[in-house]
Amino acid sequence: MLEQYKNAIEKSNIISKTDTEGIITFVNDEFCKISGYTKEQLIGFNHNIVRHPDVEQEKFEDLWRTIKSKKVYKNTVKNRAKDGSTFYVNTTVIPILDHKEEIVEFIAIRYDVTKEVFYKEELLKKEKQLQDLNETLELRVHRKTKELEELNETLEKRIKEEVNKNEQKQKVMFLQSRQASLGQMIANIAHQWRQPLTELNLTLFSMKKAAQNSDEAKLIEFYDESKNILKNMSETIEDFTNFFNPQKEKHLFFVNESIEEALSLLDKMIVENMISVKVKLEKIEVLGIQNELTQVIINLIKNAKDAFITKAILIREISITLTKEDGFAHIEIQDNAGGIQKENIENIFEPYFTTKHQSSGTGLGLFMSKMICQKGLDGDLDVSSKKGVTTFSIKIPLVKSKI
Repeated sequence: MLEQYKNAIEKSNIISKTDTEGIITFVNDEFCKISGYTKEQLIGFNHNIVRHPDVEQEKFEDLWRTIKSKKVYKNTVKNRAKDGSTFYVNTTVIPILDHKEEIVEFIAIRYDVTKEVFYKEELLKKEKQLQDLNETLELRVHRKTKELEELNETLEKRIKEEVNKNEQKQKVMFLQSRQASLGQMIANIAHQWRQPLTELNLTLFSMKKAAQNSDEAKLIEFYDESKNILKNMSETIEDFTNFFNPQKEKHLFFVNESIEEALSLLDKMIVENMISVKVKLEKIEVLGIQNELTQVIINLIKNAKDAFITKAILIREISITLTKEDGFAHIEIQDNAGGIQKENIENIFEPYFTTKHQSSGTGLGLFMSKMICQKGLDGDLDVSSKKGVTTFSIKIPLVKSKI
């Protein structure tokens, strides 16, 4: 049985023995395989034959100091093979004592961790690239914030011009009552989108730590996916900058494509939070700005996700329907996240009103969504809640056919 144990250890590990002066007295086949030397080229020679020149002298002094004091030494060691290539091994060196407690030899048991070390080095390179990317994005955010502040200086005049063009008295009153808070709102919008950039960078750092044992292809996939997310978030800042631009042009687009784009951008979030999304869409064309409607859909789905988590809902369901009715495109987004309390539903579209913790939201999402539906799409956004189910309804006028 002892012979079987010995064979099992030799075949599954890299093993060598040296005398008290470090001269090799035994190596197994695995040691020869990883080092590139034959047994004849190793036995009788000092163990530093595989020492890598990059390794500091202090590390070897520490090794000898440890084993000479009859203690076990453990560490990851960088070695050089016969062909000059580098390999890494997790090493355990054990002093062997005789009956007088004197050291007679040393046994070293190792296993190859070269791939893991190379993956770690690659991860550190990717982390540096992501940090550089984040610094660039921070500069862009700072520049866009400055543009938003400049935009705010003339915002009141632009809003008045837009209000005068609007024939709906209720909409005029709605916008006029909020002119005083728009300056602060612009600053808060910039802050609201800088925060996710920072959070995403921290998430990528955590992903790097968790993925140390992943293969290289998967790491590249995560890296490319992260860059796309950062790009989409940066483009959203551009959308906010253009939001109050009265010169922006409306165009014909398909509502179903806007909804599908929102779901595509949120696909990972939906899967990670175990949300079931049922979709039933007709192909309907309207006049407006497609990316703004996509932003509204994203905001409503994210709000539902937050409610699922806050209220600890286990079975999470969202349904999205798109139909034509009475000259309008009707979008209904329904979730079973516990509903909205009666005292909150009347204020749900007010700016800065939020039921979330201050760190989780500014209360601008639904206010902006309603303004997009009214101002950008000439439609409306409404909400109802009953028996734990919340339904957001978006109504957009259809394009009148030319005769």
